[in-house]
Amino acid sequence: MEPFKTLKSRTVVLAQPNIDTDQIIPARYLTTTRRDGLGAGLFADRRFDGDGRPRPDFPLNRPEVADCEILLAGHNFGCGSSREHAPWALLDYGFRAVISTGIADIFRSNALRNGLLPVVVSETQWNTLAGFEGEQIEIDLEASTVTAPSGERMAFEVEPFGRFCLLNGTDPLGFLRSREDRITAFEESGPWRR
Repeated sequence: MEPFKTLKSRTVVLAQPNIDTDQIIPARYLTTTRRDGLGAGLFADRRFDGDGRPRPDFPLNRPEVADCEILLAGHNFGCGSSREHAPWALLDYGFRAVISTGIADIFRSNALRNGLLPVVVSETQWNTLAGFEGEQIEIDLEASTVTAPSGERMAFEVEPFGRFCLLNGTDPLGFLRSREDRITAFEESGPWRR
């Protein structure tokens, strides 16, 4: 996983509240344990019509938002089931961060474990950022700030261990493996070894 320090990207807005994980990646795409290729199914039932043609009114289908790495999502984003495929699909599509006024707890945890930064801001801050849709904003994870094109800086909080993993380009398993020598030393020195 690539370390996440700062991200400068244009944004795309998907303002609808309560977008659940089944909307993010429909259940028919859950037959794989591979992370790659899931971007094709991202928001599939909303992005495409019944014949598989892109819906022109869906925000991700507009040509001017191609290559945006920041999704400004409506409140309560990622609610519903705990499928880890949801952050996988967002990452595979090209998103590195989701900014919302509320992100479901399980989705937030899955996102952090997989390298997707979930950012929660106030409604006023979200509206400010949404007003700059398509323009470049900056997320600085080290400073825990989002900077709008106007120069306004917005602070956000990230769970400390998830933040550590993102900054260092690792996940919980990678973190444990990097401490394997300490774990082994502890196991070998404990009173249970008598």
